[in-house]
Amino acid sequence: MAIPQHTIDQILDRTDIVDLIGQRVKLKKTGRTYSGCCPFHQEKSPSFHVYQDKQYFHCFGCQANGNAIRFLMDIDHRNFIDVMKDLSSQTGIELPKDNVDNKKLSYKREVPKPQIQLTSNKNNNTQNSSTQKTVPQNQSVDISSTSFFEVDPFEAFQNTPDYEGMYEHDFNAELQIQQEGNLYDLLENVAQFYEKQLPQSKIAQQYFKKRGLSSETIQYWRLGYAPEDWQHLEKAFPQDIEGLKLVGLIRTSDNGREFDLLRERVIFPIRDVKGRVVGFGGRALNDEIKPKYINSPDSEVFHKNQLLYGLFEGRKQKANQWLMVEGYMDVIALQQYGIYGAVATLGTASNAEHLTTLFKQNNQITIAFDGDAAGQKAARRTLEIALPLLNDGRELKFFVVPKEHDPDSLIRKEGIETFHKLWQGSPLLSDFMFALLSQNYDITTPEGKSQVMAELNPLVELLPKQGSYRYLLRQFFREKLGFNKKWQPPASVDASLSFNISMRDEDFAIATLMHHPFLYIHFEVLRALLPTDELLSHILAIFDTIFDHLPNDQELATYYILGACSAYQHELAAIIQRTNIETLIDAPEIADNLASEYSLALQEKYLRLKIKASTTLIEKRNLRQQLNNLTKRIGLKLTLS
Repeated sequence: MAIPQHTIDQILDRTDIVDLIGQRVKLKKTGRTYSGCCPFHQEKSPSFHVYQDKQYFHCFGCQANGNAIRFLMDIDHRNFIDVMKDLSSQTGIELPKDNVDNKKLSYKREVPKPQIQLTSNKNNNTQNSSTQKTVPQNQSVDISSTSFFEVDPFEAFQNTPDYEGMYEHDFNAELQIQQEGNLYDLLENVAQFYEKQLPQSKIAQQYFKKRGLSSETIQYWRLGYAPEDWQHLEKAFPQDIEGLKLVGLIRTSDNGREFDLLRERVIFPIRDVKGRVVGFGGRALNDEIKPKYINSPDSEVFHKNQLLYGLFEGRKQKANQWLMVEGYMDVIALQQYGIYGAVATLGTASNAEHLTTLFKQNNQITIAFDGDAAGQKAARRTLEIALPLLNDGRELKFFVVPKEHDPDSLIRKEGIETFHKLWQGSPLLSDFMFALLSQNYDITTPEGKSQVMAELNPLVELLPKQGSYRYLLRQFFREKLGFNKKWQPPASVDASLSFNISMRDEDFAIATLMHHPFLYIHFEVLRALLPTDELLSHILAIFDTIFDHLPNDQELATYYILGACSAYQHELAAIIQRTNIETLIDAPEIADNLASEYSLALQEKYLRLKIKASTTLIEKRNLRQQLNNLTKRIGLKLTLS
């Protein structure tokens, strides 16, 4: 099985090497990389590094290195095809079957018409061979000529009188093997064709001039023009009709007539991430023509829901800031003013794949919207799409363009400095969400605040569960709405009342874990003893899932775990307030000692309960042995203290 390079690249783009290797190697974030002990050789100090931005691993000890594919091949001793099948299943990208994908990128080029001899005497072949009219094979047509569309390569053949015995065929031409064409090569040739037509159209040149584009910009973006002739591509590429149909540039009407998709339009070639032309966008020069914009239909090489216009060009210019805008001209105009990271969707609403692609370029991206009602509706839709993608470290901003402008007109009329100022001052997702959700309610009243929180809750549930943003976003809204003032119970002068609140070791254990997540190592053993309906059991299960991914920073780790435990936020808030444990464990060594004591006490408690509930003598004997060992540990600890 031969796997095309573009398929391999797609699979690697959708594979997070940190997640993949993290399933086999315990990784710890160190600066901009992840490190751990190399799985390929024995070592005590970690020399194995994983680079998430480059999707690459390297061991400085044994020099093992490569991408995700190489790692799986080496760690499991599997061949390339087996690994690709697994990754294909995980990423949802299908592999070619018996070179089917390669075949889909190919098409049969039509054989040129056979050479024709016109003669009145069959016996005078030699004499007439020098004067015969032929249609040359692989004829190169000068598409820049103004008389191009008056030339029909088959005119001589079609207009010849059909006299019996008047033709003599070149049988070698008839037997010529059909050439195979490649869709990428064909689209490149079509792009060059449209480029060469632009100088022949004054109206097309005037359109770009009116939009303020320089000749250098037009050349850089390879802008072109599609003539109004209904069959200009058929005439320019007579051997490639099948390929043009496969990419949707030639259509067939209901009555069977073939015609070009793009006519009398300025042309925007669309390139994939590798710079290959995969499709075209066409803007009508006559505003009465509808629709105003037409894009190539989806094909084997063009998938508009996965592509971003300008991404290749932005990466080529090494852009470090990315802005998603609405149209082609916005991208081009911004690039002309030195903003290289502008991209646009291809006539579709932004989706999760678009945002994921941009987040791979930078963890901080901005999306521009019009300031009208339609723009607000689009922003809300994008918001819901983006929330599941906001892992810790990612940042999304919303650039609301003034109503009378689009990014193109804004930068031309207000200047680059004003544009940069508005862009950099764009609200973060949290501020934008608050403004969006609170605009229809009176947040000075309890009812209004409650309605805002009701709007917020389903959106928060879209956020990744294993992250701090859930917790932080709720806290942000509470502070904005005035919830930051904590209720404190009145101090009681009656000593008897101070014993009415039951303080359980389970509660102290939970409160300790919330403030010091890394102390989970003391409580991990309890997972085998606790009943499944205990809150502590649920909390420990969450810790077991995410413990290896906790940030190194103490505060960030706390936010991370609070976000992961957001389903129990009300219970946790009550426990933290009731225990007031933060006053007891300011020092790390104190927290460690208390965690150890709580863990031992809880182990003893639940071992005794399990002994009472045990049904067999063997089970009871084993549990008693565990209890005896635990009692000795507790006694030893008390002696040492």
